Amino acid sequence: MDQAYDKYTAEDHMVWKRLFERQMEQLPSIASRAYMEGIEKVGFVADHIPNFVEETNPRLRDHTGWEVWVVPGLIPHKEFFGLMADKKFPASTWLRTLEQLDYLEEPDMFHDTFGHVPLLTNPAFCHFLTDLSEVALRFIDSEEAIQRISRLYWYTVEFGLIREEGQLKIYGGGILSSPGESVYCLSKEVPKIEFDVATLLDTPYHIDRYQDHYFVIDSYEQLYGSVTEIAESLDKTINKLTVY
Repeated sequence: MDQAYDKYTAEDHMVWKRLFERQMEQLPSIASRAYMEGIEKVGFVADHIPNFVEETNPRLRDHTGWEVWVVPGLIPHKEFFGLMADKKFPASTWLRTLEQLDYLEEPDMFHDTFGHVPLLTNPAFCHFLTDLSEVALRFIDSEEAIQRISRLYWYTVEFGLIREEGQLKIYGGGILSSPGESVYCLSKEVPKIEFDVATLLDTPYHIDRYQDHYFVIDSYEQLYGSVTEIAESLDKTINKLTVY
Protein backbone atom coordinates (compact mmCIF):
# COMPACT_ATOMS: atom_id res chain seq x y z
CA MET A 1 0.00 0.00 0.00
CA ASP A 2 0.97 3.60 -0.53
CA GLN A 3 0.53 6.47 1.90
CA ALA A 4 -1.26 8.48 -0.83
CA TYR A 5 0.12 11.63 0.76
CA ASP A 6 -1.53 13.99 -1.73
CA LYS A 7 -4.96 12.84 -0.57
CA TYR A 8 -4.57 14.34 2.90
CA THR A 9 -6.85 17.35 3.26
CA ALA A 10 -6.26 20.68 4.94
CA GLU A 11 -8.37 19.38 7.84
CA ASP A 12 -6.15 16.30 8.11
CA HIS A 13 -3.08 18.48 8.47
CA MET A 14 -4.94 20.63 11.00
CA VAL A 15 -5.80 17.56 13.06
CA TRP A 16 -2.16 16.45 13.02
CA LYS A 17 -1.07 19.95 14.08
CA ARG A 18 -3.48 20.10 17.01
CA LEU A 19 -2.59 16.63 18.22
CA PHE A 20 1.14 17.22 17.79
CA GLU A 21 1.16 20.57 19.59
CA ARG A 22 -1.03 19.29 22.41
CA GLN A 23 1.32 16.41 23.14
CA MET A 24 4.49 18.43 22.70
CA GLU A 25 3.32 20.84 25.38
CA GLN A 26 3.57 18.10 28.03
CA LEU A 27 5.88 15.36 26.75
CA PRO A 28 9.31 17.06 27.00
CA SER A 29 9.31 16.70 30.78
CA ILE A 30 7.68 13.25 31.03
CA ALA A 31 8.69 11.28 27.92
CA SER A 32 11.80 9.14 27.55
CA ARG A 33 14.89 11.02 26.43
CA ALA A 34 15.33 8.59 23.51
CA TYR A 35 11.80 9.32 22.34
CA MET A 36 12.25 13.09 22.47
CA GLU A 37 15.53 12.82 20.59
CA GLY A 38 13.76 10.57 18.10
CA ILE A 39 11.17 13.27 17.35
CA GLU A 40 13.98 15.44 16.01
CA LYS A 41 15.82 12.60 14.29
CA VAL A 42 12.77 11.64 12.20
CA GLY A 43 11.91 15.28 11.55
CA PHE A 44 8.38 15.37 12.96
CA VAL A 45 6.94 18.89 13.04
CA ALA A 46 3.53 20.41 13.71
CA ASP A 47 2.76 22.01 10.38
CA HIS A 48 2.32 18.89 8.25
CA ILE A 49 1.71 15.15 8.40
CA PRO A 50 4.96 13.19 7.98
CA ASN A 51 5.63 11.98 4.45
CA PHE A 52 6.85 8.41 4.87
CA VAL A 53 8.55 8.10 1.47
CA GLU A 54 10.22 11.49 1.22
CA GLU A 55 10.92 12.31 4.89
CA THR A 56 10.45 9.60 7.50
CA ASN A 57 11.86 6.46 5.93
CA PRO A 58 15.12 7.95 4.61
CA ARG A 59 15.86 9.28 8.11
CA LEU A 60 14.93 6.00 9.82
CA ARG A 61 17.08 3.96 7.46
CA ASP A 62 20.07 6.17 8.22
CA HIS A 63 19.66 5.60 11.97
CA THR A 64 18.62 1.96 12.37
CA GLY A 65 17.68 0.51 8.98
CA TRP A 66 13.99 0.52 9.83
CA GLU A 67 11.13 1.99 7.82
CA VAL A 68 7.42 2.68 8.16
CA TRP A 69 5.30 0.20 6.20
CA VAL A 70 1.77 1.19 5.26
CA VAL A 71 -1.02 -1.22 6.25
CA PRO A 72 -4.81 -0.80 6.01
CA GLY A 73 -5.33 -0.99 9.79
CA LEU A 74 -5.11 -3.85 12.26
CA ILE A 75 -3.51 -6.86 10.56
CA PRO A 76 -3.10 -10.57 11.49
CA HIS A 77 -0.36 -11.51 13.94
CA LYS A 78 1.69 -13.39 11.36
CA GLU A 79 1.79 -10.42 9.00
CA PHE A 80 2.40 -7.97 11.85
CA PHE A 81 5.36 -9.81 13.34
CA GLY A 82 6.66 -10.77 9.89
CA LEU A 83 6.94 -7.11 8.94
CA MET A 84 8.71 -6.16 12.16
CA ALA A 85 11.14 -9.05 11.90
CA ASP A 86 12.06 -7.46 8.56
CA LYS A 87 12.48 -3.99 10.18
CA LYS A 88 9.21 -2.66 8.81
CA PHE A 89 6.90 -0.97 11.31
CA PRO A 90 3.20 -1.35 10.34
CA ALA A 91 1.34 1.97 10.26
CA SER A 92 -2.08 2.99 9.02
CA THR A 93 -2.52 6.20 7.02
CA TRP A 94 -6.02 7.27 8.04
CA LEU A 95 -6.29 10.07 10.56
CA ARG A 96 -9.01 10.80 13.11
CA THR A 97 -11.36 13.73 12.54
CA LEU A 98 -11.62 16.95 14.53
CA GLU A 99 -14.55 15.38 16.39
CA GLN A 100 -12.37 12.41 17.42
CA LEU A 101 -9.42 14.24 18.91
CA ASP A 102 -9.80 12.71 22.37
CA TYR A 103 -10.90 9.14 21.77
CA LEU A 104 -10.68 6.42 19.12
CA GLU A 105 -11.71 2.78 19.24
CA GLU A 106 -8.74 1.68 17.11
CA PRO A 107 -5.28 3.14 16.41
CA ASP A 108 -4.98 5.75 13.67
CA MET A 109 -1.95 7.20 11.93
CA PHE A 110 -1.21 9.64 14.75
CA HIS A 111 -0.94 6.80 17.25
CA ASP A 112 1.07 4.58 14.91
CA THR A 113 3.40 7.34 13.74
CA PHE A 114 3.74 9.92 16.50
CA GLY A 115 3.46 7.32 19.25
CA HIS A 116 5.89 4.73 17.90
CA VAL A 117 8.16 5.93 15.11
CA PRO A 118 10.52 8.21 17.10
CA LEU A 119 11.78 5.27 19.19
CA LEU A 120 12.64 3.41 15.98
CA THR A 121 15.79 5.55 15.99
CA ASN A 122 17.00 3.75 19.15
CA PRO A 123 19.11 0.67 18.28
CA ALA A 124 18.46 -1.33 21.47
CA PHE A 125 14.70 -0.82 21.21
CA CYS A 126 14.78 -1.85 17.56
CA HIS A 127 16.77 -5.00 18.35
CA PHE A 128 14.11 -5.86 20.91
CA LEU A 129 11.34 -5.49 18.32
CA THR A 130 13.05 -7.63 15.68
CA ASP A 131 14.07 -10.38 18.10
CA LEU A 132 10.67 -10.46 19.82
CA SER A 133 9.01 -10.67 16.40
CA GLU A 134 11.21 -13.62 15.43
CA VAL A 135 10.19 -15.38 18.65
CA ALA A 136 6.53 -14.65 17.88
CA LEU A 137 6.89 -16.16 14.42
CA ARG A 138 8.33 -19.33 15.97
CA PHE A 139 5.17 -19.67 18.06
CA ILE A 140 2.73 -18.19 15.56
CA ASP A 141 0.55 -21.32 15.48
CA SER A 142 0.13 -21.35 19.26
CA GLU A 143 -2.75 -19.19 20.40
CA GLU A 144 -1.55 -19.40 24.00
CA ALA A 145 1.97 -18.21 23.13
CA ILE A 146 0.76 -15.34 20.94
CA GLN A 147 -1.61 -14.22 23.69
CA ARG A 148 1.32 -14.09 26.11
CA ILE A 149 3.53 -12.22 23.66
CA SER A 150 0.69 -9.77 23.06
CA ARG A 151 0.58 -9.07 26.79
CA LEU A 152 4.28 -8.34 26.90
CA TYR A 153 4.07 -6.15 23.79
CA TRP A 154 1.13 -4.28 25.29
CA TYR A 155 2.85 -3.52 28.59
CA THR A 156 6.11 -2.47 26.92
CA VAL A 157 5.84 -1.12 23.38
CA GLU A 158 2.34 0.26 23.89
CA PHE A 159 2.15 1.18 27.59
CA GLY A 160 5.64 0.94 29.03
CA LEU A 161 7.47 3.23 31.44
CA ILE A 162 11.23 3.59 31.81
CA ARG A 163 13.36 4.80 34.70
CA GLU A 164 15.79 7.52 33.64
CA GLU A 165 18.06 9.27 36.15
CA GLY A 166 15.79 8.16 38.97
CA GLN A 167 12.59 9.45 37.37
CA LEU A 168 9.80 7.60 35.60
CA LYS A 169 9.42 8.48 31.94
CA ILE A 170 7.07 7.29 29.19
CA TYR A 171 8.13 5.24 26.19
CA GLY A 172 4.96 3.31 25.29
CA GLY A 173 3.33 4.60 22.11
CA GLY A 174 -0.19 4.16 23.44
CA ILE A 175 0.58 6.59 26.25
CA LEU A 176 2.68 9.03 24.21
CA SER A 177 -0.19 9.61 21.80
CA SER A 178 -2.78 10.06 24.57
CA PRO A 179 -2.97 13.41 26.41
CA GLY A 180 -5.00 11.96 29.27
CA GLU A 181 -3.01 8.78 29.87
CA SER A 182 0.29 10.68 29.62
CA VAL A 183 -0.67 12.39 32.87
CA TYR A 184 -2.60 9.53 34.47
CA CYS A 185 0.12 6.88 34.13
CA LEU A 186 2.62 8.87 36.21
CA SER A 187 0.21 9.52 39.06
CA LYS A 188 1.45 8.20 42.40
CA GLU A 189 -1.93 6.52 42.92
CA VAL A 190 -1.43 4.20 39.93
CA PRO A 191 0.65 1.07 40.74
CA LYS A 192 4.03 0.69 39.01
CA ILE A 193 5.52 -2.81 38.68
CA GLU A 194 9.16 -3.65 38.03
CA PHE A 195 9.74 -5.35 34.68
CA ASP A 196 9.59 -9.13 35.07
CA VAL A 197 9.11 -11.47 32.14
CA ALA A 198 7.12 -14.15 33.98
CA THR A 199 4.75 -11.58 35.50
CA LEU A 200 4.25 -9.76 32.21
CA LEU A 201 3.45 -12.91 30.26
CA ASP A 202 0.80 -13.82 32.85
CA THR A 203 -0.84 -10.39 33.21
CA PRO A 204 -3.96 -9.75 31.09
CA TYR A 205 -4.70 -6.24 29.81
CA HIS A 206 -7.74 -4.28 28.67
CA ILE A 207 -8.11 -2.01 25.65
CA ASP A 208 -11.10 0.16 26.52
CA ARG A 209 -9.76 2.27 29.41
CA TYR A 210 -6.61 3.45 31.12
CA GLN A 211 -4.42 0.69 32.51
CA ASP A 212 -4.71 -0.45 36.13
CA HIS A 213 -0.93 -0.60 36.44
CA TYR A 214 2.24 -0.04 34.42
CA PHE A 215 5.51 -1.96 34.12
CA VAL A 216 8.85 -0.17 34.44
CA ILE A 217 12.11 -1.01 32.69
CA ASP A 218 15.54 0.34 33.65
CA SER A 219 16.84 0.60 30.08
CA TYR A 220 16.13 -0.42 26.50
CA GLU A 221 19.08 -2.79 26.78
CA GLN A 222 17.22 -4.57 29.59
CA LEU A 223 14.23 -4.94 27.27
CA TYR A 224 16.39 -6.30 24.45
CA GLY A 225 18.21 -8.62 26.84
CA SER A 226 14.94 -10.17 28.01
CA VAL A 227 14.06 -11.81 24.70
CA THR A 228 15.96 -15.02 25.45
CA GLU A 229 14.07 -15.40 28.72
CA ILE A 230 10.79 -14.72 26.90
CA ALA A 231 11.50 -17.49 24.40
CA GLU A 232 12.52 -19.95 27.12
CA SER A 233 9.40 -19.19 29.16
CA LEU A 234 7.17 -19.74 26.13
CA ASP A 235 8.92 -23.01 25.35
CA LYS A 236 8.18 -24.28 28.85
CA THR A 237 4.57 -23.13 28.73
CA ILE A 238 3.84 -24.71 25.36
CA ASN A 239 5.61 -27.95 26.27
CA LYS A 240 3.46 -28.24 29.42
CA LEU A 241 0.30 -27.69 27.39
CA THR A 242 1.43 -30.31 24.87
CA VAL A 243 2.08 -32.86 27.62
CA TYR A 244 -1.34 -32.36 29.19
